[in-house]
Amino acid sequence: MKILSADDVDAALRFPDFVDALEESFAGGFTMPPRQVLALDPGGGGHDAFAMLPSWTEDVIALKAFTYFPENPPPYRSLYSKILLFDRVHGEPLALVDGSSVTYWRTAGVSALASRHLSREDSATLLLLGTGNLAPHLIRAHASVRPLERVRVWGRDPAKAAAVVAGVKSGFPAIEFEVVADLPAACRTADIVVGATGSPEILIRGEWLQEGTHCDFLGNHHATKRECDTLAVTRSRVFVDTRANCFKEAGEILVPVAEGHFSLDQVQGELADLCAGRVTGRGSAGELTLFKSVGCALGDLCGALVTYRASLG
Repeated sequence: MKILSADDVDAALRFPDFVDALEESFAGGFTMPPRQVLALDPGGGGHDAFAMLPSWTEDVIALKAFTYFPENPPPYRSLYSKILLFDRVHGEPLALVDGSSVTYWRTAGVSALASRHLSREDSATLLLLGTGNLAPHLIRAHASVRPLERVRVWGRDPAKAAAVVAGVKSGFPAIEFEVVADLPAACRTADIVVGATGSPEILIRGEWLQEGTHCDFLGNHHATKRECDTLAVTRSRVFVDTRANCFKEAGEILVPVAEGHFSLDQVQGELADLCAGRVTGRGSAGELTLFKSVGCALGDLCGALVTYRASLG
């Protein structure tokens, strides 16, 4: 069994090739049981958790496991993750793959894959909210599927936003990069808006969105919190990565439902439906589209499998 590190993952995965691999996975046959997130100290007031995300295809079985200890002191990280990969035919263990790096790649790849189906083909301006480790992956992924001319980055700490820009702009000399502070103004000129903040407060309001905008919210995983307001949802055709996970964890959808302004039946489809052609993506240049993602095991399987195959030479 191979043990594959974060460096192995980063060496194996590239955009847009990995977006293509994700599209093939989501369009094909797969099984993805609901993930399990277990509180390690239920009733004890702590937030430590352990999670398991299984999935399988005709080729492989994958199990992503991660620990979440939000109060870990340095030098410990708050999250550790590994992906176990098994052969589907005989059940033989194939690889243990670094899950944290795969998570960055597959989250950005899924975001770009949804944009490939839902944003306008001529989308030129990306507004990215968020300055964490995922931010550079998101910029690279979206630039690989749309002819971006401008990338605007917003963060609570402008210095962190500037660091994100400094880290990626040399790889895209044709793209104009800018750190922005005025979110309403930035939204009004954005073709694609990506929220990757985990903010407990609303950051994007529907009244700021111009016709034809595609929004993607992936930072929040809580049923009572959201990165956008209700109007952004009700103005848009809404899609999700998976109903099973989003209908439990996505406050962007669940809060408007609780308010009586939106119904789960109004969700147009899942990412797999888009990739397999079972539902139509963008229908016109002027409509608003919204994609909500909380992450799913198939993306982890795909990232681990591509990494494993690359290791075979």
